[in-house]
Amino acid sequence: MRQPSWFIPHGGGPCFFMDWSPIGPADTWKGMEVFLRSLLDGAPRPRAVLVISAHWEAPAFTVNAAAQAPLLFDYHGFPPHTYRLQYPAPGDPVLAALVVERIRGAGLPCARIDDRGLDHGVFVPMLLIDPPAQLPVVQLSLREGLDPAEHLRLGRALAPLRDEGVLILGSGMSFHDVRALMRGDSARDAQVFDDWLTAAAIDAPERRDAALVDWLRAPGARAAHPREEHLLPMMVAAGAAGDDVGERVYSEPIMGNRVSAYLFG
Repeated sequence: MRQPSWFIPHGGGPCFFMDWSPIGPADTWKGMEVFLRSLLDGAPRPRAVLVISAHWEAPAFTVNAAAQAPLLFDYHGFPPHTYRLQYPAPGDPVLAALVVERIRGAGLPCARIDDRGLDHGVFVPMLLIDPPAQLPVVQLSLREGLDPAEHLRLGRALAPLRDEGVLILGSGMSFHDVRALMRGDSARDAQVFDDWLTAAAIDAPERRDAALVDWLRAPGARAAHPREEHLLPMMVAAGAAGDDVGERVYSEPIMGNRVSAYLFG
C-alpha cells in the first residue's frame, strides 16, 4: 500500500475542459492531460489523496477537514460551462485530523477548517486522475511566507502517511510565468530552470533538499517563478520523498516553455 509522492503541473485554469483554439493550438494541453489521466496506472490504488495546491496560502499550514467539500472556482474569464464542473469526491476528516497531528508534532503551525472549497489546483487535475471521484481528497495549504525549508519540513512530517496508503500530491507548475507562457518567449529560461530542477530531483536526497532550499540560485529561477507559490508544492513532495530519489516522468514544451512532473517512490 505504500504510495508515492508527486509534483505535478495542473495546467492553466480549466484548460482541459474547454476549447483552447481561440487562445492557441487546440492540442496545447493534450500531452499533460494524457499524463494526468495515467497517473494511477500500474500502481497500488491509494486509500486517499492529500493535495497541496499552489492556490491556497494561509498563516499556518491549514487542512480542509470537510466531509464533502464544494468546489472553489478561483479562475476568471473562462467559458461559462467551466464554472459548472463537478467533482463530488468525499473528504476524509479522520485523515485530516491525522495530518494536523503530524504537522504539529513536527513543530510546525497548523490549523483545521471545514468550510473551504477545493480550488482548481485540486479539482482540475483530480477530474483527470480519478474521474469517478471515488478517492477521498483532503487539501492542505501552503504557508504564507513561502519558505522552502519550511515546506520541505512539512513534507518530511507527512512522509509516514505514504505507508498508510495516502498519495501525496503537490499540485503546481514547474514553470509559472503566466505572461511569458502566453507570449511563448521564455523558452531558454524555462529550459535551463527545468534542467536544474530535474538534476535536483534525481540527486541524492540530502543534496536534493539542499538545492531546493537554495532554489533562487538556480539559472532562470525568477524568470520561471516570478512568485514561487507554484514551485512550493515541489518542496512538499520532495520532503515527503524521504530516501526515495526522484525521476522526471513527464516533460514537454507548453506554448514553447518546458513544463515537467516528478515522481518520488
